[in-house]
Amino acid sequence: MLTGIPKILSPELLKVLCEMGHSDRIVIGDGNFPAMTMGKNAIVLRADGHGVPELLDAILSVIPLDEYVEHPVNLMELMPQDVGKIDTPIWDKYAEIVAKHDKRGASAIGHIERFKFYEEAKTCYCIVESGESAVYANVMIQKGVVKNAE
Repeated sequence: MLTGIPKILSPELLKVLCEMGHSDRIVIGDGNFPAMTMGKNAIVLRADGHGVPELLDAILSVIPLDEYVEHPVNLMELMPQDVGKIDTPIWDKYAEIVAKHDKRGASAIGHIERFKFYEEAKTCYCIVESGESAVYANVMIQKGVVKNAE
């Protein structure tokens, strides 16, 4: 056991986060995300029973966001036929969590078209499949440089 580490971060996930270098990316997928298909060239971890907001908060408590890109956090944007029909209140939670960990706040968050998000996910270091039931709840995070690590 360790102190100061959120309990939601499994030993496997902690290892992955430690292995990641700056600019490496990790996806936290919702329960509908095709993690095994997208993660054929990535490490795929399961976090059944956990939601994306809790995982996002825990991950951002141990890794910094990339300061050298405009949007180190990216969400899957709504498909045109879903605009106005599907609400995404979980995105507001993400904005609060990102603001807690990065001075740029919500401006650090971008949106990627669904199929482009899938293509980008295929190049990520790791995909974590959560048990999140909200739709359009997928998040891609780009790791920054760890400064003054002790």
